[in-house]
Amino acid sequence: MQTLIEQRKDNRNKVAWPVSVWIPEANRFFNGRSCNISKTGVFITLPVTTPISTGNTVELNFPRTESLAQEKGQFARIKGGKVVRVDRNQLLEEAEIGVGIAFN
Repeated sequence: MQTLIEQRKDNRNKVAWPVSVWIPEANRFFNGRSCNISKTGVFITLPVTTPISTGNTVELNFPRTESLAQEKGQFARIKGGKVVRVDRNQLLEEAEIGVGIAFN
């Protein structure tokens, strides 16, 4: 039996926001959904066909509503990060993978 050790530094908040992930190695965006987020990272789900692995550097784009975009001056919140976990447990049931990303 394997024991998991909690490595999170900050509390996570459950969210269900759309997210686009730029993967330089694939030279394209992949659309997914965020599951939880903190000051230091995010856990998202992506399609099973997404070519992503631990150690990849990615760019996350969180779209904003039109009113928030007008207030902030841009239509997306963009964050860079590094993939620290790829979870393929939901591969067959949901046809998606879970990806943990630590923000830069």
